[in-house]
Amino acid sequence: MKKISLLFLGLSMAILGCDKAAGDSKTGGQPSGRIVYVNTDTLLNNYEYYKDVVKEFDSKRFALENDLAKRTQSFQNEVALFQRRAQAGGMTEEQGKSTQLALQQKEQDIMMFRDNAAGNLQQEQAKKTDELLTNIQTYLKKYNSGNKFDMVIGYSKGGGVLYAKEDLDITQDVLKGLNEEYKNSGKKPAAADSTKK
Repeated sequence: MKKISLLFLGLSMAILGCDKAAGDSKTGGQPSGRIVYVNTDTLLNNYEYYKDVVKEFDSKRFALENDLAKRTQSFQNEVALFQRRAQAGGMTEEQGKSTQLALQQKEQDIMMFRDNAAGNLQQEQAKKTDELLTNIQTYLKKYNSGNKFDMVIGYSKGGGVLYAKEDLDITQDVLKGLNEEYKNSGKKPAAADSTKK
């Protein structure tokens, strides 16, 4: 499974448009430019919601890996027992065939569980990615309620924007606001339970 940060890679390339209106060059100490940027690397590394989501999915991934390891070990023990019994002549040919079929079915069930659990985790990650982007876009619309900016660009090292003046960077203001909203919302990602069975 890919790291959750890969799911948010699109954020660094996103251009978040805001309503057009005449700019005010002296408003609240903000940059006078019509286009500003947010450093997405800094934002993600310091946005408490994002950090909580990463912890949540790391925990879920860990629980899934442990569950799969236990199921696999149990299956391998059953296979080893079957092989010992078959070699010792402790079962009839018919018992051997039915046990083999049961073991094949069990192996398929484990693989299906793994695939379903991984798929569910990916769907949850996609939903959280969408929620993250929505949170940021919604906050930026509020942040730009005075129509100071025409556009807020997501900037990251190695991204599409190669240079931007530092006085156009609104990352810290946006980060502070997002973290305050998250703290005041009382929302925390669900505690990791074992994946859906």
